[in-house]
Amino acid sequence: MTTRTIVRAVLRGSLRDIRHVKAASPGRARGLAAAVYAQAEREFGVIAPPLALHSASPGPLAASWLLLRESLLVEGRVDRAVKEAVATEVSRANSCSYCVDVHQAAVETLPPPAPGAPGAGASAWLRAGPDERGPAPFTAEEAPEILGVALTFHYLNRMVGVFLDDSPVPERAPAGLRGPLLRTVARTMRPVAGPLEAGAALDLLPPAPLPRELAWAAPNPAVAQALARSRAAVDRAARWVPVPVRELLSARLDSWDGTPPGISRVWLNAPLTAVPPAHHPAARLILLTALAPHQATGADIAAFRVHHPTDRELIDLTSWAALTTAATLTARLAAPPRA
Repeated sequence: MTTRTIVRAVLRGSLRDIRHVKAASPGRARGLAAAVYAQAEREFGVIAPPLALHSASPGPLAASWLLLRESLLVEGRVDRAVKEAVATEVSRANSCSYCVDVHQAAVETLPPPAPGAPGAGASAWLRAGPDERGPAPFTAEEAPEILGVALTFHYLNRMVGVFLDDSPVPERAPAGLRGPLLRTVARTMRPVAGPLEAGAALDLLPPAPLPRELAWAAPNPAVAQALARSRAAVDRAARWVPVPVRELLSARLDSWDGTPPGISRVWLNAPLTAVPPAHHPAARLILLTALAPHQATGADIAAFRVHHPTDRELIDLTSWAALTTAATLTARLAAPPRA
């Protein structure tokens, strides 16, 4: 039995550890979900839990795969090691220890980029605070890959925070095996048959215009269409979300500087007064997903399910909140630095 087969079996077993929703197993996926699973397993080697947790809603599932594939896995102008470092830095800023574990391990298993390689300074640039961050250390042609990874992990970090535990390594695993196990997983989660073809996953979702806030992706047509199609698919899935709830998130993001709200949930009280009480469960879950996903509890999910009982609705709502937030934060990264 190969290492890849063993890791694949372990990760399939970990699908049972996804919280709040039941992920489809590869053998039970149908339609678009089956097509996404088949391509992910063929090209990536595994069905990772952060992807599988979306399986109840095919549009967001396909969107999450397009984002991950075209930004991180396809190597264009920017080396995979640079992208993994960006993924790690964004995940660290979002306190997503699950994603930090996986992508820091990936950094450790890849050859370091050569000095002066495209985007080599991107992770250090991201580490700086907004007021200290100078001009981006990458060109407009490199930006779609680097900022695309940043957007993808701002998105995935939030979904992982709501639906997964703090680490992909089981708690029962001995401490001394955590590092080697993570590095083994990282080595396995690479293209199976060599470099991936850019844009080969785009047919999973219909074409869509590139939103203005994602204009920074335009120099790379494959990344631009992955972002545009993913955004449109998630918007379609969440079209039932009430307008007052949508407007609440938009207003909160406009006034949010990206600083985590802290361990108390008192910050939720004031925003919720702006929507009718009937919308509070959806509004609360949207705000938690966007600003503090690790604060989302089973009670929040249960309150939402009183009026929206299906797994699909839960994924629709949280994926929309997560991607809206990710697009907003990445647009700020793409903006010229303040004088």
